[in-house]
Amino acid sequence: MLTGALLILAPLFLGFALPLTSRRAMTVIHYLVETLVYFILGLLGVGLGQMEGLATQLGGMAVQVLVLVVVLFVANMAGLWLFHRWQPMTPVHGTEGEGPGYRRLFMAGLKPLLAVTVGLLAGFFLLPRLPLIEDVATWSLMLLLFLIGLQLRNAGLSLRKLLMNRQGLGIALALTLSSLVAGALLIPVLALPWHDVLALASGFGWYSLSGIVVGEALGPAWGGVAFLNDVLREIIALAIIPLLISTRPAMAIGYGGATAMDFTLPVIRSSGGLACVPVAIASGFLLSFLSPVLMGIFLSLG
Repeated sequence: MLTGALLILAPLFLGFALPLTSRRAMTVIHYLVETLVYFILGLLGVGLGQMEGLATQLGGMAVQVLVLVVVLFVANMAGLWLFHRWQPMTPVHGTEGEGPGYRRLFMAGLKPLLAVTVGLLAGFFLLPRLPLIEDVATWSLMLLLFLIGLQLRNAGLSLRKLLMNRQGLGIALALTLSSLVAGALLIPVLALPWHDVLALASGFGWYSLSGIVVGEALGPAWGGVAFLNDVLREIIALAIIPLLISTRPAMAIGYGGATAMDFTLPVIRSSGGLACVPVAIASGFLLSFLSPVLMGIFLSLG
């Protein structure tokens, strides 16, 4: 497991090391990333659908997801609130134009669930057992991480400036530390080794990564739990950002985790104004790097 868990980090750093100047290539990479995400989620669903004793495990999975979501939410909000009290940030409210279309964003947030559901139904009712599905998922994930590394390197962002954004760095660290504290509290509840629970707590909203990586290490049931935990983070973030960002921007930006630099960024921009954008990009960028690193390290300890 050590080699496999750490091997997923290599494509990410390799992609980040390669500069690109072609806008056309970046456009192609964008669509490839989107396609790979849904393909990987479909494979996760197929693995769940072909899991032995699926029906008997669904209830337990639902409880595990609920516990993870609630404990992480409370811990993250507490950690981000403490950071807000220490380093308060006053946003400039967005007033230009219309909002980002919350209904459209919520529907987009449900698409990952739909992809997994389609895969689950296909695996349970239609497809024969596929012995190579884990290998295909692994190689697909490695390609996805390579492409995401390229995107991060060539997004016109200065790593030095991102690391020097004190608010973004502080939010990322607050979310990371509070998630690890939540993971430590959940060790006796989830009845897994401590390093596996900390890996579950380190997804930071990156559901396509956590579902496959955890699924390969701990089995499809835990992969499904990791996926649902992180996709629900994204959906909850869409709901709480407009409510919190005017008074506690660190909590609003931080809870979205890695999604703050992409999926939830339009809501942050619309609700909090331009002043929140560089902070959100910095925190989301740093969490996008920390998530695979921490998950790889923790799972390699098994």
